[in-house]
Amino acid sequence: MMEPLTIEAISAMDADTVARHLAGPPAERASFVLVAAQAGIAEAQAIYGQMLLDGSGIAADPQAALGWFAKAAQQQHVMAINMVGRCYDLGWGVGVDKARAAEWYKAAADRGLDWAMYNLATLMTLGEGVAEDRPAALALFRKAAAMGNAKAMNFIGSFYEDGWVVEYDLDSAASWYEKAAIGGDFRGQFNHARLLADRGRIDEAVAWLRRVPETATDAFLGKARDLLARSPIAAMRDAAAILVRD
Repeated sequence: MMEPLTIEAISAMDADTVARHLAGPPAERASFVLVAAQAGIAEAQAIYGQMLLDGSGIAADPQAALGWFAKAAQQQHVMAINMVGRCYDLGWGVGVDKARAAEWYKAAADRGLDWAMYNLATLMTLGEGVAEDRPAALALFRKAAAMGNAKAMNFIGSFYEDGWVVEYDLDSAASWYEKAAIGGDFRGQFNHARLLADRGRIDEAVAWLRRVPETATDAFLGKARDLLARSPIAAMRDAAAILVRD
């Protein structure tokens, strides 16, 4: 039988014991995570914030999620710093404020977090909340990609396909999209499929398209279906029906 969940009991646990509790199923770990968060454990505060954001094991509450991310951020929890940025970026529990999002992203990026580098570079590419600076954005994407960030790899592919900062180079774009696809990024998988189809490798393209719904957002799936519906390649138009959730 587990000892009572009190701040004192959790504070006395060693790091391995805390980690085991934090890795449990959402419904079972929610009460433990809350008490651990109240005990001031930054990792628990960040996890509880994510659970509140996702409605995982507890009712969704974006405003409360932001509060817990902020508490963890005060303890220099790098992912929590990034998540405060995400809240301002996307209006989760607070009004959209791209400039403040960029400040939080930079704070986490300066501490070496690849996701923050990706998020900040995205704002810099689009000129949202910060001045547009695509050369600096590309440098950040490259840094994040070197750390294995598949979404950054996909964005680098877009730079080569669109001729931003670098010379237009479809072979380089294809290479980066392939890396992003293998890394599990749904946009990379879609873009990789597009370029494979353009080169006549239809079966491979369709195989990658089948993987897109596994992780893609509903909004992306809708846009992707619209794009495929306008494809000059009949097999790709037909493949639009693949981009739905089971």
